[in-house]
Amino acid sequence: MTTLTNPRAETRKPATPEEVRELLDRSHRLGADPRNTNYAGGNTSVKGTAVDPATGEPVELMWVKGSGGDLGTLTESGLAVLRMDRLRALVGVYPGVEREDEMVAAFDYCLHGRGGAAPSIDTPTHALVDAPHVDHLHPDSGIAFATAADGEALTAACFGDRVAWVPWRRPGFQLGLDTAAIQRDRPGTIGVILGGHGITAWGDSSEACEANSLEIIATAQRYIDEHGRPEPFGPVVEGREPLPERERHERAAALFPVIRGLASTDRALVGHYTDSEVVLDFLSRGKAPQLAALGTSCPDHFLRTKVRPLFLDLPGDAPLDAVVARLKELHAAYREDYRAYYERHAQPDSPAMRGADPAIVLVPGVGMFSFGANKQTARVAGEFYVNAINVMRGAEALSTYAPIPESEKFRIEYWALEEAKLQRMPKPKPLATRVALVTGAGSGIGRAIAHRLAAEGACVVVADIDGGRASAVAGELGGTDTAIAVTVDVTDEAQVTEAFRCAVLAFGGVDLVVNNAGISLSRSLLDTTLADWDRQHDVMARGSFLVAREAARVMTEQHLGGDIIYIVSKNALVAGPNNVAYGAAKADQAHQVRLLAAELGAHGIRVNGVNPDGVVRGSGIFAGGWGAERAAVYGVPEEKLGEFYAQRTLLKREVLPEHVAAAVFALTGGDLALTTGLLVPVDAGVAAAFLR
Repeated sequence: MTTLTNPRAETRKPATPEEVRELLDRSHRLGADPRNTNYAGGNTSVKGTAVDPATGEPVELMWVKGSGGDLGTLTESGLAVLRMDRLRALVGVYPGVEREDEMVAAFDYCLHGRGGAAPSIDTPTHALVDAPHVDHLHPDSGIAFATAADGEALTAACFGDRVAWVPWRRPGFQLGLDTAAIQRDRPGTIGVILGGHGITAWGDSSEACEANSLEIIATAQRYIDEHGRPEPFGPVVEGREPLPERERHERAAALFPVIRGLASTDRALVGHYTDSEVVLDFLSRGKAPQLAALGTSCPDHFLRTKVRPLFLDLPGDAPLDAVVARLKELHAAYREDYRAYYERHAQPDSPAMRGADPAIVLVPGVGMFSFGANKQTARVAGEFYVNAINVMRGAEALSTYAPIPESEKFRIEYWALEEAKLQRMPKPKPLATRVALVTGAGSGIGRAIAHRLAAEGACVVVADIDGGRASAVAGELGGTDTAIAVTVDVTDEAQVTEAFRCAVLAFGGVDLVVNNAGISLSRSLLDTTLADWDRQHDVMARGSFLVAREAARVMTEQHLGGDIIYIVSKNALVAGPNNVAYGAAKADQAHQVRLLAAELGAHGIRVNGVNPDGVVRGSGIFAGGWGAERAAVYGVPEEKLGEFYAQRTLLKREVLPEHVAAAVFALTGGDLALTTGLLVPVDAGVAAAFLR
């Protein structure tokens, strides 16, 4: 008998070529320093030779960072791998600048093998520049030259013949040809300043290429430092100075839900707050309003920040009511202006307008509020605007800030290739853009709820009286773009207010609140002390009230609706032995659900509850003594209590924290959008707890 083997099964992934390892190392070093390039901005490449598995012959390849990746975290799978013979051949079929977008589809015919990232629009520059190593970066100092009114003359004065100037051209095949011509025709040139855009450098080795990139960046910054005006943004304006830190943060927390609601008029967004010295100084200066109105220039900048921000024209300490009223007026005007911008430049084949709300809101004395589809996007948008401030400072120090024309910005923002990139993005998770605060989230049911909400796309505020446990759970969920921890005793009004303030400053507001914090004692009526009664009512009845009240304040300011979920208990309905304080407190919570559903519905806020029973495994309450007490009441070993509870149910199944978390998601994930005032049993079927 002949045994057939699968040759694919014996195939080993080829080792990473040395030049690719060097490329990744170079990319990581460059991407780690924001002075070199912004997040997900720029790209690097290397050309080398590998064996073609189809022919066994050597083939010249180019490895280049693909579309959408980040240099600082680039991996081999984030590289596009293309054949150089085919890339060079594209010059012969190039139809001209008016049709250069057609060349993007041709990159697919240049790919080598399967997998890897999609080639970016900057691929032609890397391919056509006749150097083994090429870097394209967006450093603040380089873009300052690129956006100066006399950038070409400044480039010559700063660099001489070592760096050339390329007038603004949208990234694409023609820009690659232009850059390649300079590298070919001007020996000794190490790179170029790309008007309105950034820099490109090259070298015969990875070390030389990196050194050339860093030389351009450092030389440009040194020239700005030595030749620039001392106050490029003008003098500080009275009334726009930074407020003291505590007052500044209090004002930010008061304004953020309002601003987030305005910025979410077209679609819900998450927020990020920045009050760095760079931002506060810019906002305090006399030239800030007119410079902000000019908008950003580098394509990577305004794709994240929109063409211009919304700038509040009131002093930092203006009355809060006046600030809110003015923000609403400016927001309405911003939307009209943005629509007019779209209509001025849109062509019949332009993508539909994506939304008219600002991505950046600047409040003198307070700071910057940035927005995005998730926390990372919102944070990065703010980082990009800090880059834009640095660019404006450099350009104004040497010359006059002169970004690319509005029409060119529109060609980038509504570029068909950018639209295609957006369409390739994965569908958002059900709770994307929603900010959730879960009390008692340091263990048990609360921890399971926090995990489920984060898995479904929410930003989560993990609130617990035990700060260490809250921090541990927040760490399990990921970094601060996903979750933060707050220490809060829900019986303390000031602590509850502070917890929501932290949530607002972290994410811009709160959309989903879960009242889960609880405590239990099993006592007969005669053995229940006043302290027992007060403690359980303070945590569950009073605590839920305080949390719900603060949640409603934030939600009504946002005008985005919201969800308040109470984790109640089947004991709110069932009269069990030795349980008077706990059962009464849970009954209070159950009726709060009905009362608040009736009151808050007009604001689009839904209030629902979950009635679990017998959640023993993983439960902080049961581990804290309640389990032993209830086991004694029912005459079973404590370790068998979960099984005991399961056997008295209709389904004969034990209820776990994850089952309660699933019910919370079911109520908030979108499919029950018209349900409010409901108590959902999660008890495996306890007939005595049926609602009737």
